[in-house]
This record gives sequence, C-alpha cells and structure tokens, in this order.
Amino acid sequence: MSTMLEWDYISGVVTTADLSPSPSTADLLEFETLLSDISAQLIAATADRIGETIESALEAIRHFFRVDRCGILAVSDTKDSWNLTYAAYGEDIPHVSGEINLALLYPWITHRVLFDEEPVIVSSLDEMPPEAATDRASCEDMGIVSFLNIPIKIGPTRVHLLVMNALRERRKWPQEYVPRLRLLGQMMVNSLERARASDHAREQGTRVAAAVDAAELGFAEWNLGTEQPYLDNRLRDLLGIDAPDSERVNEFWLARVHAESRPILLENHRRLLKAEIERASIEYRYDHPRRGPIWLRQSSRRVEAEPGQAVRIIEAIEDVTERRQALEDLQRLRERLERENVYLREEVQGHCGAESIIGRSAPIRRTLALAEQVAPTDSTVLLRGETGSGKERFASYIHECSRRHDRPMIRVNCSAIPTTLIESELFGREKGAYTGAASKQIGRFELAHGSTLFLDEIGELPIEVQVKLLRVLESHTIERLGNPKPISVDVRIIAATNRDLSRAIRDGRFREDLYYRLNVFPISIPPLRERREDIPLFVQAFVDEFVKTMGKAIDEIDSASLKSLTKYAWPGNVRELRNVVERAMIMASGRCLRIVPLESPSRNSSLQTDPPPLEREDLLDVLNDTGWRIRGVHGAAARLGLKPTTLESRVKRFGLTRPGTHSEP
Repeated sequence: MSTMLEWDYISGVVTTADLSPSPSTADLLEFETLLSDISAQLIAATADRIGETIESALEAIRHFFRVDRCGILAVSDTKDSWNLTYAAYGEDIPHVSGEINLALLYPWITHRVLFDEEPVIVSSLDEMPPEAATDRASCEDMGIVSFLNIPIKIGPTRVHLLVMNALRERRKWPQEYVPRLRLLGQMMVNSLERARASDHAREQGTRVAAAVDAAELGFAEWNLGTEQPYLDNRLRDLLGIDAPDSERVNEFWLARVHAESRPILLENHRRLLKAEIERASIEYRYDHPRRGPIWLRQSSRRVEAEPGQAVRIIEAIEDVTERRQALEDLQRLRERLERENVYLREEVQGHCGAESIIGRSAPIRRTLALAEQVAPTDSTVLLRGETGSGKERFASYIHECSRRHDRPMIRVNCSAIPTTLIESELFGREKGAYTGAASKQIGRFELAHGSTLFLDEIGELPIEVQVKLLRVLESHTIERLGNPKPISVDVRIIAATNRDLSRAIRDGRFREDLYYRLNVFPISIPPLRERREDIPLFVQAFVDEFVKTMGKAIDEIDSASLKSLTKYAWPGNVRELRNVVERAMIMASGRCLRIVPLESPSRNSSLQTDPPPLEREDLLDVLNDTGWRIRGVHGAAARLGLKPTTLESRVKRFGLTRPGTHSEP
C-alpha cells in the first residue's frame, strides 16, 4: 500500500500515512514507567547534576525508540538558528555541534515547529511534499532517513525542540507517544530553567548589584545598628508597600511572612549580624496585600569593611511564585505518573474476559448504538443494569471510543472502599490531613485529569460525599483533604448503578440534585435473559479464554448444555455465566464440554421468570443418552455436573422411569 505525507488538520501534526500500529499495552506501560523514572530523577537532581541527568534521560529515550540520535535544541534570540544543548548518540554516529541554521536548511520544518508549534513526524523522506525540497536535501546531506521533531515552548517566547533522528534505517513513530514525548521535553527544559535559576541565585552573593538590575530583583540594605532597612522601589512594589516614605517597613514586611518561615528569617539575620555566616538564602510564602499569597526567594550577604566588623547586609528579593508553581505541577505530574503506572499494572494483571462487547441481539445492538452516540462527547453517562450485566465493559467501550482514549480510564468501586476513606480516595489528601495520613496521596479525580472517571455502584456513595461530588461536577475543581487550595480537573464522568436511584431519593439515601447531574445520558444495559441468543457466543468466548489459561483441549460444547443454558434466567447475568463455564472447564475430562448452571439462592427470586434449567425433558434426554447409567465417569450425573444422589432425587421428583420398567432406577 502506498504512503504519502499528510497534514492532519484535526490534530495539527505533520505525519506520514504509514504510521506504525498502536503500541501494545506492555510497550505503553514500559514507556510510562520510563517517564515516571525520568521525572523522579529530574526532580531529585541538584543544579550541578541537571545536565548529566538530561543526557541520561535522552539516552534512555534513544534506546527505547531504537534511534541513532536524540537531543534537545534551543532557539536563538533571533529565531533563525538553533543550538544543540544536550544529545545522545548511537555507536559510530557523528556528533552535531554549534549552531544549526534551521531557517536556511530546514525552512519547512522550522515554520511548523516554531510558528505553528506543532510536531513534525516523518517516517520516510520519499513522502515529504514538494515544498519541503530544501529540508529533504539537508536531511540527505546529514544522512537522516526519518525523524521526529517536537517543539517545547517555555514562557511566551522561548522555544526548544526535542528531536530524534534515524540514520541507518527508516523508523515509524506511533502517535500515541507524541503527547508523552512533549511532556518529557517540558520536564527536561523546566529542569534546565531550574538549574539556571539556581546558578543565578548562587551568583547573587558576589554580583548582587548587577543581578538586581538585570533580573529585576528587589533590593534591601541594612546598616549595622539600624532597625529599619533601605528598600528600593522595586522591592516596595514586590512587598506591597505603597508609600515610599512609610515607616516601620520591617514590621510590615515581617508580619506578612508565613509563620513557619519567620523564625528562620530572623535567625539568618541575627547570624549575619554576628558574623557567624557570610550569606544566607531562603524561600518563603508572603501574604501580599493585593496579590494574595506569593513566594519570595531572599538572598542575603554580609559585606565587611574590615575583618570582624559588619558594615551592612545586602539582600536581593525575587518573586519565585511561578517557579514554585511549576515545581509543584512537576511534582504533581510525577505523582500522577507513578499512580498511573501502578494503575496500569493492576489493569493488565486484572484484565480478563473477551476484549470486546459480545452480542448480536437487537437489545445489545441498540445499547451499543447509544454508547457510540455519546462516546465522542464529554457528557456524563449513567449506566443502569443488574449486577453482572456488563456495565463496566460498556464504560470501557465508551471511553475507548472517546477523544480521551489515549489515557487510561480510572475506576472507583464506591461500594468497595470504606466510608472513612472514600473522600480521600476520590479527592486526595495532604500529609497529616487526619490521623493515620502519614503521606500525601493524589486522588482518583487528579489521576483521571484529561481522561474518564468510572464511578461504579454510585448508589452506595455516602450522602456526605455526594455533596462534595456534586460540587466537583459543578465547579470542575477539587480540594485535597487538609488543603483548601482548589485544583482544576478536566474529567469525564461515567457512573453506574444496579439500584433504583428514584427509590433511593425517596428514602433519603441519594441526593436528587446529584441524580440530575449524573443522569444526563442514561443507558440501560439489558440483562442476559433479555438477550438469550447471545448466550452461545458468551459461552464460546469464555471457553476459548479458559482453554488458553487451563491448557485443556475442548473440541465441542454439548448441544444439550447450550439448550439448557439458554433456557436459564441467569439472575447473576454474564458474571454468573462466566463462573459456570469456568467450573465446567475445571471439571472437564474429555474434549466435549458439558455445562449446567449452578444452584443459586436467587433462583426463586423475582428475576427467575423461567423454569429451572434441568427440566423433566432435559433430564430424560441425558438419561436416555447414557443408557440410564447415573453413576460413574460416563454416567448422567457426571455429564450434568451433579452429585449422583442429587440426580436420583430429581429423577424421583419428576417421576421418571426407565423405558420398559415400572421401577425407579
């Protein structure tokens, strides 16, 4: 099949049409684990180790994608050339150094990554469009046969580029990795920014005057023996002190420093005055009278005229609110990736059953049509159905058909989590939020940011938590326990219940306003007894599954068993059917599988509208087929999966007799 270069006007990504198929779950899990490890290393790295850490990260990414060259480029101030900041190379691959005039050598690529700010993905130079002739010639000169370029924007103007080059053979680039690679680039560039800021802070001690002018820092000076400092206008504005001649500025300043940092700030000042230290630095939260809480970094230095005699203390104050927020966001991202990694591992380990929704019956086709209709939207869905009818499978199907499918759907079983923990499980908690909260925990809403949150058994949610869930649905923000700071979340909700929520509302166990927020698009999942023609399909799917896991060879399924299974009402729905098939597979000794439903306490419930599966005619068919032999490996009891005594009692109850006799068998 031929390929061509395409511009995807929906995603805004330049790609070739023969992109490789979606990576496997194992590959995605390995890549997510790699990202989590890299993010942890970047956060933990000191300023002098950032470069080494980034080079290690690039090598890990190069090795994962099996490419020859991987690097980070920074755009020049004139935006016509790029400098290679860090890179990783394969064996015998030529290194690239100095400035690269991308505007001249790669005009087509530069326009897209610099001005359109979108990735450019090329798996083969042959498919590059005519307008990219210059770019193609430059690639050929450098020996590049396929490449991936992802722009990383920091602030309003600064741009970096994450690049991967294949020189030996063409490389296909699965698009599922592109958002995560962009995220990786942002983490690395943010770390570079952090290292630059740290280096800048260390230099303030010896070059404070130049730093104040160049970096727009606030400046303060204390003369020995005075109580009030001199503050320049920039620092007065930074601290929210309006009048230039106001007195007692020290008291105003100190009173707005966060209580936890105030003793440290005072102790640093005392030690500087006593010549116990030459310099000190601290970051602290400051209550600005107009802006509210901000973060300041204060670097102080003792300047001496003669040994042992302090002349003055000079201080440079910097607003680091955005940097602190970026670090918090990075930490939050790392925690989220770690939780996602754990969640994905649990998903892989816990997955069972057929991969897609099984069924050809009219009820299931109607239900699938509704799911496909609502999937592309972000509307809330309420799935209603009996226990075991497949509500979770439909939730997964809706998520997989949505625009959020590139991130895992997060599941919460509201009935499986203790009432005392459900709130922290949903919204997260800070360390010490309550007794026993020994560490900070990110909640399921934060974990599902940008994805789908499936709230199973929503009718079991405590009424006090329902209030908070309603608030989240209305405001799209959450608050961790122990922290009133709101956190914005972009989450699509799919809820499910097997309860009659209308009755729960009348009984005061479910909030009516929450019900209306959830019931935007209700979908009823049909029970198995309303789609009996699908039962043989389910049986075959389950048998195929257990054949693989148990290693047993099954050539056919007993037709009488299928007939019996189809007549049964299945109060436990698909889940009960799967259990029955599993039990039959465990007991199977031959290549023909015989299956009968298990005795169920709900057989006589209101759901049981049909007669028991082993009716008189079914028993008689099996008895005649086995020559009325009840016991033994080939007897009727073994074939039906019953104890011989149980079968004998049923024969008596139905009044069955062996042909040609008038006595009970």
